[in-house]
Amino acid sequence: MSLQDCELAFQKNNLQLLAAQYNISMADAEIMQSRIWELPQIEGYVNAINPQDKRIFDIGRAKGVEIKQLIYLGGKKKNEIQFAKSNKELSQLQFNQLLVDLRSQLRETYFNLVYEQKKQVSIESQLKYMNDLLAAYKVQTDKGNISLKDYVRLQSIVIQLNNDKIEINNNILGFQQKMKVLTGNSESILPNLPKPEENEILISQPFGDLEILKNKALENNADYLYNLKLVDNSKLYAQWQKSLNVPDLNLGAEYDQASGTFNNEVNLKIGIPIPLWKVNKGNVEKAKYAIQQNEKNSEYQKLNLETQVESAYQTWKNQYDQYFELKPLDIENLETVYNGILKNFRNGNISLIEFTDFMESYRQTVLQIYEMKKQIMISAENLNQLVQTKIFY
Repeated sequence: MSLQDCELAFQKNNLQLLAAQYNISMADAEIMQSRIWELPQIEGYVNAINPQDKRIFDIGRAKGVEIKQLIYLGGKKKNEIQFAKSNKELSQLQFNQLLVDLRSQLRETYFNLVYEQKKQVSIESQLKYMNDLLAAYKVQTDKGNISLKDYVRLQSIVIQLNNDKIEINNNILGFQQKMKVLTGNSESILPNLPKPEENEILISQPFGDLEILKNKALENNADYLYNLKLVDNSKLYAQWQKSLNVPDLNLGAEYDQASGTFNNEVNLKIGIPIPLWKVNKGNVEKAKYAIQQNEKNSEYQKLNLETQVESAYQTWKNQYDQYFELKPLDIENLETVYNGILKNFRNGNISLIEFTDFMESYRQTVLQIYEMKKQIMISAENLNQLVQTKIFY
């Protein structure tokens, strides 16, 4: 699968992402709930005992009914709705950050797979040659034509190559398992990164200078924007809690057949609590402290994001500079010398010590080159994740 194929599968099938989308739907439901008023109440009565006429359930001459509705004052409903809308914006920002984090994990895992498999191909090629050579030396050692010391020298390289192979294979298994979870694909994924696409990622440069990157991060990083929005959210919550101190009005109408001043009278009823003290004072104070806490947290998040961007940029630059100190000709020369060493050793033109020393050096160098390429891509992806603007491919 190409990187683009994996990203499409991730967006379509990632279960963690699909589950997180319901948080936004639940926030919509909270907005719906905040718009709903209390139900009107209806009460009625009928006569149970008429002591004057000595009658029970004298319903025909004594009954009444009352209906009343709670009327919110002080902007309670408006504040509650605004707070619920703010919660939805927070849910959306949380989802955006999760999307960025998971996509970044996907891309890093993909790049890890690409270069672990390149290492695997190289190690297996070396191992095949060395196993054939070791088998030939075993025959000659058993005949006494070659010293055991030379055989053991070759065997030590084979052992190291086998250790590398096991470690690389275990890494590939781990990364493939992670890719299955991220893409929702039950089959093992073999990455397909064409050479031109690989080179495009490797040579990409971030736009502008470090300060531009920091500003872009402050504009786009969903985690930081979440903390900023949390300050606004806590202010809306404090406003809502403050409005809860305002007494609400109970408004109603009553019909009474015979027990009032007049027969069949209809009355208007109004009820409101006496505001002798603030019934929500503690929650208002708590909300004020929450505002101050979130403001400090947002300041911390800003500083933390700026330092993370600076560190990620420097890490990428270090990896980039290290790799591009090597010229393409240097890598070509390495392969040319490797093929030449194999040919000259077969022809007996170089000693076993020279051959084994070179093979050990070649093994380490090839693994290091692939590791450098991988680290360039991963450090670039880390910077993408923080700035959340397309900087690299």
